[in-house]
Amino acid sequence: MKKITFVTTNKGKIATAKRYLGNANIEVEPYNYELIEPRTDDIQEIAKQKVLQAYDIVKQPCIALDSGFYIEALNGFPRAFVNFALDTIGTQGILDLMKGKENRKCSFKECVAYYDGKDIKYFFWESKGMLAEEYKGEDSKNQWSPLWHIYKDSFNLNKTMSELTDEEREERSKVSGSSLEEFAKWFKNVD
Repeated sequence: MKKITFVTTNKGKIATAKRYLGNANIEVEPYNYELIEPRTDDIQEIAKQKVLQAYDIVKQPCIALDSGFYIEALNGFPRAFVNFALDTIGTQGILDLMKGKENRKCSFKECVAYYDGKDIKYFFWESKGMLAEEYKGEDSKNQWSPLWHIYKDSFNLNKTMSELTDEEREERSKVSGSSLEEFAKWFKNVD
């Protein structure tokens, strides 16, 4: 079985990586460390800087993942500044900004960066959906972000990600994909 180190403190990201990479017979070795995130709006640049830091810490091939949340009616806000938005205005603040707006289209975008000490490779994915009218659902061990309580993925626009059952989330992952899945397809063929 192949192995890859994933440096992050986000338990939801680790659980998701284990699911996607485990399906490709790749073992995820979590390394719990808070990486410094550069101040930029570019998720690829953030993932790059994080994977370079991660490699300096673990001294072996590793991955880092960054994502952004983009609300069409708010000109893409909060973009890659999700944590800042959640720390300052929270999910309720985001919902307040959307009061009276008909266009509720939004998306998550992800970038996985892989670095082996020599080459960096990038893997991208986007999940399109709609912003809910209100905060709904329960916390989950697989949850990456409180945004799951206000995001309805195109897989099921009747429920927020937090309202989906584990079975529904598993079914969604089979049809919607992930940057981790794209990475797994490539990595399983690397010598």
